Amino acid sequence: MYVHAYYRTYGERPVSKMASSSTMGFGSSPFLIVSLICVLTLELASAKERTKTVEFDVKPGGVVHTFTKKIKKYECSFTYASQGGTNEQWQMSVGLSEDESHFSCSVWRPQGKSYLFFTQFKAEIKGAKIEYARAYSQAGVGGHSDVALKEEEYTVGDHTVTQKDGKFHAELSKLTIIGQTRHDEL
Repeated sequence: MYVHAYYRTYGERPVSKMASSSTMGFGSSPFLIVSLICVLTLELASAKERTKTVEFDVKPGGVVHTFTKKIKKYECSFTYASQGGTNEQWQMSVGLSEDESHFSCSVWRPQGKSYLFFTQFKAEIKGAKIEYARAYSQAGVGGHSDVALKEEEYTVGDHTVTQKDGKFHAELSKLTIIGQTRHDEL
């Protein structure tokens, strides 16, 4: 890096001087660059260990299926039976907060609306107690908003979200759960 300085002797003329690392603050130390790369790589790896998203097929036919994903000791399972149509591609994301105080699980159809008729569903988390849960008949994609199921269609327990027999209208496109992993004393 060059710094231009102007001197007034026999008129103004630029004089180029090489800037030293002491004048610029830290310079281009190879150790500093390598250290910065290592820190950023560790942060990225740590973030990847805290979230996972995987695809799976939701299969019709009335048979009960279960799909499970885990991060560390925390686990999310989605159990269902559905009818009509053909396989649909769905996704499950599990996440763990940086301080590991919250575990989240989302299951959804990326295309937004499922055309399958769900005869039953249950989402369960292990290692955490549910603080928030919501089920949707349509996932918000392509400018559309999420459409929540009526609260009377499903029940939320400490570790599960399940359809209510006789109340659930067989439409499901998304489930979201957030659970607290540990109890903090006041």
